[in-house]
Amino acid sequence: MPQSAAMPAREADAKMPRPGDKFNAAVPIDTKFMARKRIAAPVATPRGLATPPVHFTHFDAQGQAHMVDVGGKDVTRRVARATGSIAMLPATCKAIEAGRTKKGDVLAVARIAAIMAAKRTSELIPLCHPLALTNVAVEFAIDAAANSVSIEVTCETLDRTGVEMEALTGASVGLLTIYDMCKSADRAMRIVEVALAEKAGGKSGHFVRPGTAKA
Repeated sequence: MPQSAAMPAREADAKMPRPGDKFNAAVPIDTKFMARKRIAAPVATPRGLATPPVHFTHFDAQGQAHMVDVGGKDVTRRVARATGSIAMLPATCKAIEAGRTKKGDVLAVARIAAIMAAKRTSELIPLCHPLALTNVAVEFAIDAAANSVSIEVTCETLDRTGVEMEALTGASVGLLTIYDMCKSADRAMRIVEVALAEKAGGKSGHFVRPGTAKA
């Protein structure tokens, strides 16, 4: 193999600093390798190498939990979209699609549950700000081939902080409602991949999770 070929994994890993390694300014750090692996660059400290600390805004300088002060932020349009899905037996999926479950129209009830949950997020997540939502949209898609139902919740507001938690809460409760409506026939249903798909507005800018961009 030519010298320019990629180095073996063990050799590449050997170049990476590990906790407890002593700092040696004479040993160069393979920053290109670290960039490929998305590893934060270490910083020199009196004791050696350390990765930059992660800052969580819901903790103050003393490490105590607090609600973030957003009073100095501008009021802007904020949008967030969250997705998730629930996998089930083929018979359960067919019953939902046909509206033949014992409790009635599963998706109609789950839609209302998702909207209600998004509106009450600050009562469920301790440090969330109460927000006046201007819109909550809920969409479902049934995948008969995969025997699953997916949900997409989009929340909007004009405020000083984002609506990611509202969208995620709505998606989670919508899927939990599907489970509740169908659990008597299928207790093995699995809620999977609840995640933020997109957010816009605010200082942090526009975020789109890879593979979830809308046409």
